[in-house]
Amino acid sequence: MKLISFSVKNYQFTIIFFLMLLGLGITALFTMPRGEDPPFNAPNFFIISVYPGTSPNDMEKLVADPIEEKLNELNDIKRIRSTIDDGLLVTQVEFTWGTDIESKYNEVVREINGIRADLPSDLLSLDIQKVSSSDVSTYQLALVSSDAPYELLELKAEDLKKQLEKIKTVKKVKIHGLPEQYVSISIDLAKMAQLKIPLNKVMAAIQSEATNIPGGSVDAGGKKFNIKTSGDYLSIDEIRNTIVNSNGNQSVKIKDISTVSIKDSEHNYKTRFNGNRSIFISLTEKERTNIVENYALVAPVIAKFSNDLESNIELKPGFVQAQDVSKRLNGFSRDFTIAILLVLITLLPLGGRASLVVMISIPLSIAIGLMLLNMLGYTINQLSIVGLVIALGLLVDDSIVVVENIERFLRKGLSGKEAAIQATGQIALAVVGCTATLIVAFLPIIFLPEGSGDFIRSLPMAVITTVLASLLVSLTIVPFISSKILKPHKNPEGNIFLRGLQRLINGSYRKLLLYTLAHPVITIVGAIVLFVGSIMLMPVVGFSLFPKSEKPMFLVNVETPLGTSVNSTDSIAVQVEKVLNNVDGVEAVFANIGKGNPRVYYNIAVKNESANFAQFFVRLKEMELPEIEERVENLRNEFKEVAGAKIEVKQFEQGPPIEAPIAIRVFGENLDSLRSISKNVASLMKETNGTIYVNDPLETYKTDIRVKINRDKAAFYGINTAEIDKTIRLGVAGLNIASYRDESGDDIHIRIDMRSKDHQTLEAFEKIYVSSAMGKLIPINQIADLSFETSVPTISHYDKNRYVTITSYIQNGYNTMNVTNDLLQKLEQLSLPDGFSYEAAGEVESSKESFGGLGTILLITVFGFLGILLLEFGTFKSTFIVLSVIPLGVIGAIGILFLTGNTLSFVAVVGMIALAGIEVKNSILLVDYTNLLREGGMDLDNAIQEAGETRFLPIILTTMTAIGGMIPLVLENSPLYSPLAWVLIGGLISSTLLTRLVTPVVYKLLAPKINK
Repeated sequence: MKLISFSVKNYQFTIIFFLMLLGLGITALFTMPRGEDPPFNAPNFFIISVYPGTSPNDMEKLVADPIEEKLNELNDIKRIRSTIDDGLLVTQVEFTWGTDIESKYNEVVREINGIRADLPSDLLSLDIQKVSSSDVSTYQLALVSSDAPYELLELKAEDLKKQLEKIKTVKKVKIHGLPEQYVSISIDLAKMAQLKIPLNKVMAAIQSEATNIPGGSVDAGGKKFNIKTSGDYLSIDEIRNTIVNSNGNQSVKIKDISTVSIKDSEHNYKTRFNGNRSIFISLTEKERTNIVENYALVAPVIAKFSNDLESNIELKPGFVQAQDVSKRLNGFSRDFTIAILLVLITLLPLGGRASLVVMISIPLSIAIGLMLLNMLGYTINQLSIVGLVIALGLLVDDSIVVVENIERFLRKGLSGKEAAIQATGQIALAVVGCTATLIVAFLPIIFLPEGSGDFIRSLPMAVITTVLASLLVSLTIVPFISSKILKPHKNPEGNIFLRGLQRLINGSYRKLLLYTLAHPVITIVGAIVLFVGSIMLMPVVGFSLFPKSEKPMFLVNVETPLGTSVNSTDSIAVQVEKVLNNVDGVEAVFANIGKGNPRVYYNIAVKNESANFAQFFVRLKEMELPEIEERVENLRNEFKEVAGAKIEVKQFEQGPPIEAPIAIRVFGENLDSLRSISKNVASLMKETNGTIYVNDPLETYKTDIRVKINRDKAAFYGINTAEIDKTIRLGVAGLNIASYRDESGDDIHIRIDMRSKDHQTLEAFEKIYVSSAMGKLIPINQIADLSFETSVPTISHYDKNRYVTITSYIQNGYNTMNVTNDLLQKLEQLSLPDGFSYEAAGEVESSKESFGGLGTILLITVFGFLGILLLEFGTFKSTFIVLSVIPLGVIGAIGILFLTGNTLSFVAVVGMIALAGIEVKNSILLVDYTNLLREGGMDLDNAIQEAGETRFLPIILTTMTAIGGMIPLVLENSPLYSPLAWVLIGGLISSTLLTRLVTPVVYKLLAPKINK
């Protein structure tokens, strides 16, 4: 009461204070970072090891096992997963959510650096990567030319890269699709044998000269001088003139026993744009920057660069996320405007002056809410804006209740100042209680764990900060403005809209209320039947986690049989490309052959290099989700019968990254048994209705060549096994032994080999000779035999255990959870040998993690509700009466999901949780006023009837404004947040209608004691 009185009486201070807050809010609006999705980082890291020409079995033994052993020693490990392919190991280490990311990253780096000496010395690369939302490319450009040499394209791309990297908000610019260059030292083994120079001596000479060791510094004449040593290689000629051997009279140089040149490596990654030869340039931006403002800096650079290009080269901006974000934010601005207009319409019964007072609370509350969001470190993104739109329908509630009560006091004849202070004071405790319960209802959403919680957290925070602001506004500046603006209506019963509502209240509602009070048992039983019916409807509605993305883009994955060359995969890709370029509405097709497309979506990882893989990133013109799904379905049907490849058309999906919607992990050490079980699981998966693109990684084994060394013969010649292995690798794949910095400052590998051409054949083994201890060259076929054998295409580890994941996607029109449950029932009949087991992953596992710990949070929320209501009412009976409204909202929420064809998804559950607070908020007003009337001496029945009729107006108005605020979110038809809006609308309708009848009956049956 003191705060209210102070605000009204010291209005000059109140005005200045709120003008300051308004200014801070406007400043926050223009300075807050903007992006499509909220930035969030996970304590997950990838260790990527590349060892070309190494089989999965050897990669497992030589690289994977040592790395996993070391990582397993760290604390707070959640899981360690490894995927081991030919020459490639990807190890993902996940720490418990909430641990310090930088600290854990440093620990991983330290441990990996500690075991580098134990790993193969010729390991090509060992990289550690963080998982960060800022690693998603916000631009993907194509530098297109049909005839320009790659050297020129690289020169132009590097020029653009340097220009873009000068922009402070740009994090990284990458070039994709260029063949990698290396310094080739093709040795002549015959000359080496003639000169009796062993291979190790050649390698040691090059490695020694390529090492740059600083010479330190000396003091001379009072000055300090740095000592520059010979340093590393400065030119190719220096490499050619490296001395390998010297006997005092004659020196043998590298050029005497080899040919040194710069070569392009095999073009294992090809890129095209809309069917045209090209290379790609991707750009990522730093975290917490304004993507729209960044576009204003990046776009002129791209435009100028395009204008300066040669006539045979074009720069095509196929994907620019800033344009998508601008459209999304403009759409939300439109939605916000519509929501304000709808709220304004719902305020008509209050009259022009009262509506003006309430409308003043909207910009003030939103400005303060934005200021608080900015202070807490949140950004403006699609979810925070959705939170603000939801809050728009709720923030006026407090002001409506206060203004409506002030008007009632004005009609009693009080002055403006007296009415403002007394009416607000009468309702203040109820308003505070309403806001407190609403905030408590959103707390579970704030504390949702894992990535899902981080992803959605900005939505509830936007609601909470704005609603808190609205509470402050309604108890301070609204009473003051009301005391100056509001006047008694000429008609004591209010304007035409208010009189219409009152007639509705005094007519049909009064009759229904009297009937329900006279028949309490029928009313309660009817409400219970409706509630039970809605619960029984839940399996029909179905459950899901996150929906498909409504973004107009999708991926097409092409997988040819194992062992297929890049060129053969490309021949299939060309056929797919022609089909995609002829699809109606397609704007851009990025073709990636031999590797996945650069990362353009937050939960999609880049597929590493693989000769039998191609991926197309397809951008469509703006269209609704049903149109996108129609094109995807048509393409799936068209690609079903393509010979020689498995082609999958996949839409992007919201939520944390998962293997696939349906995924079954099978654990076991024996690879043959694991393959047999995975085959059975895949068969059951294919038989389950609704599955599509069933993938079993162990379905097809590949054929390898086994080199069997005759150890007795090798020992006779004085050759050890390591020397043989090294020579074979040198002859087939080459050995990277050092690096050389070229004129542009780029490091390129120095590779020693015996190859005369890029693509090796079996004939290579006829030319491989191993140096003996005496310096003689022994043909490999004298000490080893070649044989063919089958081997696994990939090996996977989960917490150091071997496993395989069989995955499936879902056909359009099917519910993921229902299909998963059907499959799990079939798997229960599967007989597994000892030591083998399976578990459900995919959406099942993600759902458990997303809602893990939610039970504890909900328990705290329930007791939070009880605590607030007990403080307000002081009795358990009043508290129970208020909480009895919650099941009534569930009826409408489930019912409207059923009618609109939506499932009970993650965001719909979020809506259900939030709905509880909104319902309780309205119920508090009814119970509080009933208690107030009884305290004034009114009997029970009359108090219930009077409270029901008097509080009907503010409750119906607040409900209408809340629904008005949600309608634009429904009209967006977004699969992510429209279900949330539907849940709130349906729940508010059912709870508003039923609560006005059921709550008075419950109050009559459980009437609390009142001190009169």
